[in-house]
Amino acid sequence: MTQRDVVSWNSMIAGYSQAGFYEQCKGLYRDMLESSGFMPNAVTIVSVLQACGQSADLVLGMEVHRFAIDNRIELDTEVRNAFIGMYAKCGSLEYARELFEDMSDRDNVTYGSIISGYMLHGLVNEAVDIFRSTKSHWISAWNAVISGLAQNNRHEQVIELFREMLASGLSPNPVTLSSLLPALSHYSNLKAGKEVHGHAVRNLYDQNVYVATAIIDIYGKSGFVTGAQVVFEQSKERSLILWTSIISAYSSNGDASSTLVLFHKMLNKGIQPDGVTFTAVLSACAHCGMVDKSWEIFNAMSTNYGIQPFVEHYSCVATALCRAGRLSEAKEFVSNMPITPSAKIWGVLLHGASEAGDVELAKFVCDRLFVIEPENTGNYMIMANLYAQAGRWKEADEVRDRMNDIGLKKISGRSWIDDSRVTM
Repeated sequence: MTQRDVVSWNSMIAGYSQAGFYEQCKGLYRDMLESSGFMPNAVTIVSVLQACGQSADLVLGMEVHRFAIDNRIELDTEVRNAFIGMYAKCGSLEYARELFEDMSDRDNVTYGSIISGYMLHGLVNEAVDIFRSTKSHWISAWNAVISGLAQNNRHEQVIELFREMLASGLSPNPVTLSSLLPALSHYSNLKAGKEVHGHAVRNLYDQNVYVATAIIDIYGKSGFVTGAQVVFEQSKERSLILWTSIISAYSSNGDASSTLVLFHKMLNKGIQPDGVTFTAVLSACAHCGMVDKSWEIFNAMSTNYGIQPFVEHYSCVATALCRAGRLSEAKEFVSNMPITPSAKIWGVLLHGASEAGDVELAKFVCDRLFVIEPENTGNYMIMANLYAQAGRWKEADEVRDRMNDIGLKKISGRSWIDDSRVTM
Protein backbone atom coordinates (compact mmCIF):
# COMPACT_ATOMS: atom_id res chain seq x y z
CA MET A 1 0.00 0.00 0.00
CA THR A 2 1.78 3.15 -1.24
CA GLN A 3 -0.52 5.66 0.47
CA ARG A 4 -1.82 5.14 3.96
CA ASP A 5 -4.34 7.07 6.00
CA VAL A 6 -5.81 6.49 9.45
CA VAL A 7 -8.66 4.45 7.99
CA SER A 8 -6.30 2.02 6.24
CA TRP A 9 -4.14 1.72 9.37
CA ASN A 10 -7.24 0.96 11.45
CA SER A 11 -8.55 -1.55 8.92
CA MET A 12 -5.32 -3.53 9.04
CA ILE A 13 -5.00 -3.33 12.83
CA ALA A 14 -8.64 -4.34 13.35
CA GLY A 15 -8.32 -7.15 10.82
CA TYR A 16 -5.34 -8.67 12.61
CA SER A 17 -7.06 -8.32 15.99
CA GLN A 18 -10.33 -9.88 14.88
CA ALA A 19 -8.56 -12.74 13.08
CA GLY A 20 -6.53 -13.64 16.17
CA PHE A 21 -3.16 -12.41 14.88
CA TYR A 22 -2.50 -10.48 18.06
CA GLU A 23 1.26 -10.03 17.75
CA GLN A 24 0.88 -8.65 14.22
CA CYS A 25 -1.85 -6.32 15.46
CA LYS A 26 0.36 -4.98 18.23
CA GLY A 27 3.34 -4.70 15.91
CA LEU A 28 1.34 -2.66 13.41
CA TYR A 29 0.17 -0.38 16.21
CA ARG A 30 3.80 0.30 17.13
CA ASP A 31 4.57 0.99 13.47
CA MET A 32 1.71 3.47 13.38
CA LEU A 33 3.09 5.29 16.42
CA GLU A 34 6.47 5.60 14.72
CA SER A 35 5.00 6.80 11.42
CA SER A 36 4.78 10.50 10.70
CA GLY A 37 1.43 12.19 10.39
CA PHE A 38 -0.86 9.42 11.64
CA MET A 39 -2.21 9.35 15.18
CA PRO A 40 -4.07 6.33 16.60
CA ASN A 41 -7.67 7.18 17.43
CA ALA A 42 -10.44 5.54 19.44
CA VAL A 43 -10.99 2.88 16.76
CA THR A 44 -7.30 1.96 16.89
CA ILE A 45 -7.32 1.83 20.68
CA VAL A 46 -10.26 -0.58 20.84
CA SER A 47 -8.64 -3.05 18.41
CA VAL A 48 -5.25 -2.99 20.11
CA LEU A 49 -6.76 -3.39 23.58
CA GLN A 50 -8.61 -6.46 22.35
CA ALA A 51 -5.30 -7.93 21.16
CA CYS A 52 -3.64 -7.08 24.47
CA GLY A 53 -6.42 -8.76 26.43
CA GLN A 54 -6.42 -11.91 24.32
CA SER A 55 -2.63 -12.23 24.54
CA ALA A 56 -2.48 -11.24 28.24
CA ASP A 57 -0.16 -8.33 27.41
CA LEU A 58 -0.82 -6.08 30.39
CA VAL A 59 2.29 -3.97 29.82
CA LEU A 60 1.30 -2.82 26.34
CA GLY A 61 -2.32 -2.53 27.44
CA MET A 62 -1.32 -0.05 30.13
CA GLU A 63 0.82 1.85 27.61
CA VAL A 64 -2.18 2.12 25.29
CA HIS A 65 -4.32 3.35 28.19
CA ARG A 66 -1.75 6.02 29.04
CA PHE A 67 -1.48 7.02 25.37
CA ALA A 68 -5.25 7.49 25.15
CA ILE A 69 -5.31 9.73 28.22
CA ASP A 70 -2.22 11.75 27.30
CA ASN A 71 -3.55 12.40 23.79
CA ARG A 72 -7.06 13.19 24.99
CA ILE A 73 -8.72 10.51 22.93
CA GLU A 74 -12.44 10.52 23.64
CA LEU A 75 -13.15 7.82 26.19
CA ASP A 76 -16.60 6.84 25.03
CA THR A 77 -18.42 3.72 26.23
CA GLU A 78 -16.78 1.47 23.64
CA VAL A 79 -13.27 2.57 24.60
CA ARG A 80 -13.92 2.23 28.34
CA ASN A 81 -15.42 -1.21 27.77
CA ALA A 82 -12.23 -2.14 25.93
CA PHE A 83 -10.15 -0.96 28.91
CA ILE A 84 -12.26 -3.03 31.31
CA GLY A 85 -12.04 -6.09 29.08
CA MET A 86 -8.28 -5.80 28.70
CA TYR A 87 -7.57 -5.36 32.41
CA ALA A 88 -9.99 -8.15 33.35
CA LYS A 89 -8.50 -10.65 30.90
CA CYS A 90 -4.97 -9.75 32.00
CA GLY A 91 -5.86 -10.47 35.63
CA SER A 92 -5.81 -6.87 36.86
CA LEU A 93 -9.29 -7.34 38.26
CA GLU A 94 -9.18 -4.66 40.95
CA TYR A 95 -8.44 -1.97 38.40
CA ALA A 96 -11.01 -3.41 35.98
CA ARG A 97 -13.58 -3.27 38.79
CA GLU A 98 -12.58 0.32 39.60
CA LEU A 99 -13.14 1.37 35.98
CA PHE A 100 -16.41 -0.55 35.98
CA GLU A 101 -17.67 1.21 39.12
CA ASP A 102 -16.72 4.61 37.69
CA MET A 103 -18.88 4.09 34.60
CA SER A 104 -22.34 5.61 34.71
CA ASP A 105 -23.39 4.47 31.23
CA ARG A 106 -22.75 0.75 31.50
CA ASP A 107 -24.16 -1.38 28.72
CA ASN A 108 -24.36 -5.09 27.93
CA VAL A 109 -20.72 -5.16 26.79
CA THR A 110 -19.61 -3.57 30.07
CA TYR A 111 -21.22 -6.28 32.15
CA GLY A 112 -20.13 -9.04 29.78
CA SER A 113 -16.50 -7.87 29.93
CA ILE A 114 -16.22 -7.68 33.71
CA ILE A 115 -18.16 -10.92 34.29
CA SER A 116 -16.08 -12.83 31.72
CA GLY A 117 -12.88 -11.52 33.31
CA TYR A 118 -13.82 -12.74 36.77
CA MET A 119 -14.94 -16.09 35.38
CA LEU A 120 -11.71 -16.46 33.40
CA HIS A 121 -9.71 -16.24 36.62
CA GLY A 122 -11.99 -18.57 38.59
CA LEU A 123 -13.70 -15.90 40.71
CA VAL A 124 -17.12 -17.36 40.07
CA ASN A 125 -18.98 -15.97 43.08
CA GLU A 126 -17.75 -12.44 42.41
CA ALA A 127 -18.87 -12.70 38.78
CA VAL A 128 -22.32 -13.91 39.81
CA ASP A 129 -22.59 -11.07 42.34
CA ILE A 130 -21.91 -8.51 39.60
CA PHE A 131 -24.53 -10.16 37.42
CA ARG A 132 -27.06 -10.03 40.25
CA SER A 133 -26.30 -6.37 40.89
CA THR A 134 -27.75 -5.19 37.59
CA LYS A 135 -31.47 -4.79 37.05
CA SER A 136 -31.14 -4.89 33.26
CA HIS A 137 -30.18 -8.44 32.34
CA TRP A 138 -29.21 -8.45 28.68
CA ILE A 139 -28.89 -11.79 26.90
CA SER A 140 -25.13 -11.18 26.62
CA ALA A 141 -24.86 -10.85 30.41
CA TRP A 142 -26.76 -14.10 30.92
CA ASN A 143 -24.49 -15.78 28.38
CA ALA A 144 -21.35 -14.43 30.06
CA VAL A 145 -22.41 -15.96 33.38
CA ILE A 146 -23.66 -19.25 31.94
CA SER A 147 -20.57 -19.77 29.77
CA GLY A 148 -18.32 -18.77 32.67
CA LEU A 149 -20.00 -21.29 34.97
CA ALA A 150 -19.56 -23.94 32.27
CA GLN A 151 -15.86 -23.09 31.91
CA ASN A 152 -15.46 -23.49 35.67
CA ASN A 153 -17.29 -26.85 35.66
CA ARG A 154 -20.21 -25.52 37.71
CA HIS A 155 -22.57 -27.76 35.77
CA GLU A 156 -25.48 -27.71 38.19
CA GLN A 157 -25.37 -23.92 38.41
CA VAL A 158 -25.38 -23.71 34.61
CA ILE A 159 -28.64 -25.65 34.49
CA GLU A 160 -30.18 -23.66 37.36
CA LEU A 161 -29.31 -20.32 35.77
CA PHE A 162 -30.60 -21.48 32.40
CA ARG A 163 -33.95 -22.31 33.97
CA GLU A 164 -33.95 -18.91 35.65
CA MET A 165 -33.25 -17.28 32.30
CA LEU A 166 -36.21 -19.06 30.71
CA ALA A 167 -38.44 -18.00 33.61
CA SER A 168 -37.42 -14.37 33.03
CA GLY A 169 -38.88 -14.54 29.54
CA LEU A 170 -35.62 -14.51 27.58
CA SER A 171 -35.01 -17.02 24.81
CA PRO A 172 -31.61 -18.74 24.56
CA ASN A 173 -29.43 -18.12 21.53
CA PRO A 174 -26.60 -20.25 20.07
CA VAL A 175 -24.11 -18.95 22.66
CA THR A 176 -26.43 -20.01 25.48
CA LEU A 177 -27.04 -23.45 24.03
CA SER A 178 -23.37 -24.17 23.34
CA SER A 179 -22.67 -23.48 27.04
CA LEU A 180 -25.69 -25.38 28.37
CA LEU A 181 -25.13 -28.59 26.42
CA PRO A 182 -21.76 -29.51 28.02
CA ALA A 183 -23.44 -29.28 31.44
CA LEU A 184 -26.15 -31.68 30.30
CA SER A 185 -23.45 -33.88 28.78
CA HIS A 186 -21.73 -34.03 32.17
CA TYR A 187 -24.85 -35.66 33.59
CA SER A 188 -25.42 -37.76 30.43
CA ASN A 189 -28.89 -36.24 30.30
CA LEU A 190 -29.94 -37.47 26.87
CA LYS A 191 -33.59 -36.45 27.25
CA ALA A 192 -32.72 -32.83 27.98
CA GLY A 193 -30.12 -32.89 25.21
CA LYS A 194 -32.79 -33.93 22.73
CA GLU A 195 -35.05 -31.10 23.95
CA VAL A 196 -32.27 -28.56 23.41
CA HIS A 197 -31.60 -30.06 19.98
CA GLY A 198 -35.27 -29.61 19.12
CA HIS A 199 -35.16 -25.98 20.26
CA ALA A 200 -32.07 -25.41 18.13
CA VAL A 201 -33.75 -26.86 15.04
CA ARG A 202 -36.94 -24.83 15.54
CA ASN A 203 -34.94 -21.62 15.86
CA LEU A 204 -32.49 -22.44 13.05
CA TYR A 205 -29.55 -22.62 15.47
CA ASP A 206 -28.63 -26.18 14.55
CA GLN A 207 -26.30 -24.99 11.77
CA ASN A 208 -24.19 -23.08 14.27
CA VAL A 209 -20.96 -25.09 14.45
CA TYR A 210 -20.63 -24.73 18.24
CA VAL A 211 -24.22 -25.80 18.87
CA ALA A 212 -23.91 -28.75 16.46
CA THR A 213 -20.63 -29.79 18.07
CA ALA A 214 -22.13 -29.65 21.57
CA ILE A 215 -25.14 -31.72 20.48
CA ILE A 216 -22.88 -34.34 18.90
CA ASP A 217 -20.85 -34.41 22.11
CA ILE A 218 -23.83 -35.05 24.41
CA TYR A 219 -25.24 -37.67 22.05
CA GLY A 220 -21.88 -39.40 21.88
CA LYS A 221 -21.37 -39.41 25.65
CA SER A 222 -24.92 -40.70 26.12
CA GLY A 223 -24.36 -43.58 23.69
CA PHE A 224 -26.76 -42.15 21.09
CA VAL A 225 -24.25 -42.33 18.25
CA THR A 226 -26.97 -42.61 15.61
CA GLY A 227 -28.29 -39.20 16.66
CA ALA A 228 -24.78 -37.76 16.61
CA GLN A 229 -24.30 -39.03 13.06
CA VAL A 230 -27.58 -37.41 11.94
CA VAL A 231 -26.51 -34.04 13.36
CA PHE A 232 -23.17 -34.34 11.60
CA GLU A 233 -24.73 -35.26 8.26
CA GLN A 234 -27.20 -32.38 8.46
CA SER A 235 -24.45 -29.84 9.17
CA LYS A 236 -23.55 -27.86 6.08
CA GLU A 237 -20.26 -26.46 7.37
CA ARG A 238 -18.03 -29.37 8.32
CA SER A 239 -15.03 -27.76 9.96
CA LEU A 240 -12.27 -29.51 11.91
CA ILE A 241 -14.14 -29.02 15.19
CA LEU A 242 -17.22 -30.78 13.79
CA TRP A 243 -15.22 -33.66 12.30
CA THR A 244 -13.37 -34.09 15.58
CA SER A 245 -16.62 -34.16 17.55
CA ILE A 246 -18.15 -36.98 15.47
CA ILE A 247 -14.86 -38.91 15.49
CA SER A 248 -14.79 -38.54 19.29
CA ALA A 249 -18.40 -39.73 19.55
CA TYR A 250 -17.59 -43.03 17.86
CA SER A 251 -14.28 -43.31 19.71
CA SER A 252 -15.87 -42.85 23.15
CA ASN A 253 -18.28 -45.68 22.32
CA GLY A 254 -15.47 -48.06 21.41
CA ASP A 255 -16.21 -48.18 17.67
CA ALA A 256 -12.66 -48.11 16.32
CA SER A 257 -13.71 -49.14 12.81
CA SER A 258 -16.10 -46.19 12.32
CA THR A 259 -13.63 -43.86 14.03
CA LEU A 260 -10.91 -44.74 11.53
CA VAL A 261 -13.28 -44.55 8.55
CA LEU A 262 -14.35 -41.04 9.54
CA PHE A 263 -10.76 -40.01 10.22
CA HIS A 264 -9.66 -41.01 6.72
CA LYS A 265 -12.74 -39.37 5.18
CA MET A 266 -11.75 -36.16 6.93
CA LEU A 267 -8.20 -36.40 5.60
CA ASN A 268 -9.50 -37.03 2.09
CA LYS A 269 -11.52 -33.81 2.37
CA GLY A 270 -8.25 -31.95 2.91
CA ILE A 271 -8.94 -31.11 6.54
CA GLN A 272 -5.83 -31.26 8.71
CA PRO A 273 -6.25 -32.96 12.12
CA ASP A 274 -5.08 -31.41 15.36
CA GLY A 275 -3.96 -32.91 18.66
CA VAL A 276 -7.54 -33.40 19.87
CA THR A 277 -8.43 -35.35 16.73
CA PHE A 278 -5.44 -37.64 17.21
CA THR A 279 -6.38 -38.23 20.85
CA ALA A 280 -9.81 -39.46 19.78
CA VAL A 281 -8.43 -41.74 17.06
CA LEU A 282 -5.66 -43.17 19.23
CA SER A 283 -8.11 -43.70 22.09
CA ALA A 284 -10.30 -45.83 19.83
CA CYS A 285 -7.28 -47.87 18.74
CA ALA A 286 -6.19 -48.28 22.35
CA HIS A 287 -9.64 -49.46 23.43
CA CYS A 288 -9.47 -52.29 20.89
CA GLY A 289 -5.78 -53.09 21.40
CA MET A 290 -4.92 -52.13 17.81
CA VAL A 291 -1.19 -51.77 18.37
CA ASP A 292 0.01 -51.58 14.77
CA LYS A 293 -2.59 -48.96 13.86
CA SER A 294 -1.73 -47.01 17.01
CA TRP A 295 1.94 -46.96 16.03
CA GLU A 296 1.10 -45.90 12.48
CA ILE A 297 -1.08 -42.97 13.57
CA PHE A 298 1.21 -41.96 16.44
CA ASN A 299 4.24 -41.78 14.14
CA ALA A 300 2.27 -39.89 11.48
CA MET A 301 1.52 -37.10 13.93
CA SER A 302 4.99 -35.59 13.77
CA THR A 303 6.12 -37.02 10.43
CA ASN A 304 3.11 -36.08 8.30
CA TYR A 305 1.39 -33.31 10.25
CA GLY A 306 4.10 -31.64 12.31
CA ILE A 307 2.27 -32.23 15.59
CA GLN A 308 4.41 -33.21 18.57
CA PRO A 309 2.59 -35.85 20.65
CA PHE A 310 1.22 -34.81 24.04
CA VAL A 311 1.02 -36.93 27.18
CA GLU A 312 -2.48 -38.06 26.16
CA HIS A 313 -1.17 -39.54 22.91
CA TYR A 314 1.59 -41.47 24.68
CA SER A 315 -1.00 -42.74 27.14
CA CYS A 316 -3.14 -44.10 24.30
CA VAL A 317 -0.24 -46.01 22.74
CA ALA A 318 0.76 -47.42 26.13
CA THR A 319 -2.85 -48.53 26.67
CA ALA A 320 -2.93 -50.27 23.27
CA LEU A 321 0.29 -52.14 24.08
CA CYS A 322 -0.98 -53.20 27.50
CA ARG A 323 -4.35 -54.37 26.15
CA ALA A 324 -2.50 -56.46 23.58
CA GLY A 325 -0.43 -58.02 26.37
CA ARG A 326 2.82 -56.47 25.13
CA LEU A 327 3.87 -55.23 28.55
CA SER A 328 7.64 -55.20 28.00
CA GLU A 329 7.16 -52.98 24.94
CA ALA A 330 4.84 -50.72 26.91
CA LYS A 331 7.44 -50.40 29.67
CA GLU A 332 10.18 -49.54 27.18
CA PHE A 333 7.92 -47.07 25.36
CA VAL A 334 7.00 -45.18 28.52
CA SER A 335 10.52 -45.27 29.95
CA ASN A 336 11.94 -43.70 26.77
CA MET A 337 9.36 -40.93 26.40
CA PRO A 338 10.93 -37.54 25.56
CA ILE A 339 8.57 -35.91 28.05
CA THR A 340 8.16 -36.83 31.70
CA PRO A 341 5.53 -39.58 32.07
CA SER A 342 2.53 -38.51 34.11
CA ALA A 343 0.91 -40.51 36.88
CA LYS A 344 -1.83 -41.39 34.40
CA ILE A 345 0.63 -43.09 32.04
CA TRP A 346 2.32 -45.00 34.83
CA GLY A 347 -1.19 -45.95 35.95
CA VAL A 348 -1.83 -47.49 32.53
CA LEU A 349 1.24 -49.70 33.00
CA LEU A 350 0.21 -50.57 36.55
CA HIS A 351 -3.23 -51.63 35.37
CA GLY A 352 -1.64 -53.77 32.65
CA ALA A 353 0.72 -55.36 35.15
CA SER A 354 -2.16 -56.03 37.55
CA GLU A 355 -4.26 -57.68 34.83
CA ALA A 356 -1.33 -59.92 33.88
CA GLY A 357 -0.20 -60.59 37.44
CA ASP A 358 3.24 -59.19 36.60
CA VAL A 359 4.61 -58.37 40.04
CA GLU A 360 8.01 -57.10 38.91
CA LEU A 361 6.56 -54.66 36.38
CA ALA A 362 4.08 -53.46 38.99
CA LYS A 363 6.94 -52.89 41.46
CA PHE A 364 8.88 -50.97 38.79
CA VAL A 365 5.86 -48.73 38.20
CA CYS A 366 4.91 -48.29 41.86
CA ASP A 367 8.45 -47.22 42.77
CA ARG A 368 7.69 -44.20 40.59
CA LEU A 369 4.03 -43.71 41.47
CA PHE A 370 4.75 -43.70 45.20
CA VAL A 371 6.94 -40.64 44.54
CA ILE A 372 4.64 -38.86 42.07
CA GLU A 373 1.42 -39.34 44.04
CA PRO A 374 2.35 -40.65 47.51
CA GLU A 375 -1.20 -40.31 48.86
CA ASN A 376 -2.97 -42.35 46.19
CA THR A 377 -4.25 -45.30 48.20
CA GLY A 378 -5.18 -47.31 45.12
CA ASN A 379 -1.56 -47.76 44.03
CA TYR A 380 -0.58 -49.25 47.39
CA MET A 381 -3.56 -51.59 47.40
CA ILE A 382 -2.83 -52.89 43.90
CA MET A 383 0.81 -53.55 44.78
CA ALA A 384 -0.04 -55.21 48.09
CA ASN A 385 -2.66 -57.42 46.45
CA LEU A 386 -0.25 -58.49 43.69
CA TYR A 387 2.35 -59.46 46.30
CA ALA A 388 -0.32 -61.41 48.20
CA GLN A 389 -1.51 -63.22 45.07
CA ALA A 390 2.09 -64.24 44.40
CA GLY A 391 2.45 -65.53 47.95
CA ARG A 392 4.97 -62.80 48.82
CA TRP A 393 3.32 -62.02 52.14
CA LYS A 394 6.22 -60.19 53.72
CA GLU A 395 6.39 -57.67 50.90
CA ALA A 396 2.59 -57.28 50.93
CA ASP A 397 2.76 -56.44 54.64
CA GLU A 398 5.57 -53.97 54.01
CA VAL A 399 3.42 -52.07 51.51
CA ARG A 400 0.50 -51.99 53.95
CA ASP A 401 2.82 -50.82 56.73
CA ARG A 402 4.05 -48.06 54.44
CA MET A 403 0.44 -46.98 53.96
CA ASN A 404 -0.10 -46.88 57.70
CA ASP A 405 3.12 -44.96 58.28
CA ILE A 406 1.93 -42.07 56.10
CA GLY A 407 -1.59 -42.17 57.49
CA LEU A 408 -3.40 -43.66 54.51
CA LYS A 409 -6.49 -45.81 54.83
CA LYS A 410 -8.20 -48.03 52.32
CA ILE A 411 -11.10 -46.18 50.73
CA SER A 412 -14.30 -48.18 51.03
CA GLY A 413 -16.37 -48.58 47.90
CA ARG A 414 -19.17 -46.12 47.26
CA SER A 415 -21.44 -45.26 44.38
CA TRP A 416 -21.69 -41.91 42.70
CA ILE A 417 -24.83 -39.87 43.24
CA ASP A 418 -27.28 -40.49 40.42
CA ASP A 419 -27.54 -37.18 38.61
CA SER A 420 -29.92 -38.50 35.98
CA ARG A 421 -32.59 -36.65 37.92
CA VAL A 422 -31.48 -33.39 36.29
CA THR A 423 -34.19 -32.52 33.78
CA MET A 424 -35.07 -29.52 31.70
